[in-house]
Amino acid sequence: MKKYKKIIIGIMIAVIIPIAAYTAGPLFFDVTVDEPIPEITSTITTTEGVTTSTIPEPQLLASGQFVGVNDGIHNAEGQAKVLQLVDGKQILRLEDFKATNGPDLYVYLATDSTAQEYVSLGELKANIGNQNYEIPQGTDLSKYHTALVWCKEFSVLFGSAKIT
Repeated sequence: MKKYKKIIIGIMIAVIIPIAAYTAGPLFFDVTVDEPIPEITSTITTTEGVTTSTIPEPQLLASGQFVGVNDGIHNAEGQAKVLQLVDGKQILRLEDFKATNGPDLYVYLATDSTAQEYVSLGELKANIGNQNYEIPQGTDLSKYHTALVWCKEFSVLFGSAKIT
């Protein structure tokens, strides 16, 4: 009987340690990114043959502040901005962003902070810094007006920003 107990404990340890390392490991490492706002150059050629290039500023459509869960493990802070670029594309820009790290973090635009109805903008690029996420064409920003940092694996909110 003791032999089987040792085998079972050995198997449990062999399974639990890798799972714990996978899920808790990212909590101890920060990843930083500093993406610039995408620039699109507009070129104008006059009838005299003079060519000028300008870099127009993107238009700010909406913004909001992240409010973290602040439960000691899950948190996000910084600003979320929806920008429209000169070419018509829209991006969600996270500025002065900082979140606790975790496994399987994604950026969503959602109807509320429960992530029941959302548009995924992709995996979180880094838990610290300025970063851009392209918003799919046709996304209704009057409906999807909340930016979320969401742990997909465990269905846990890290923080949300109401974008108005």
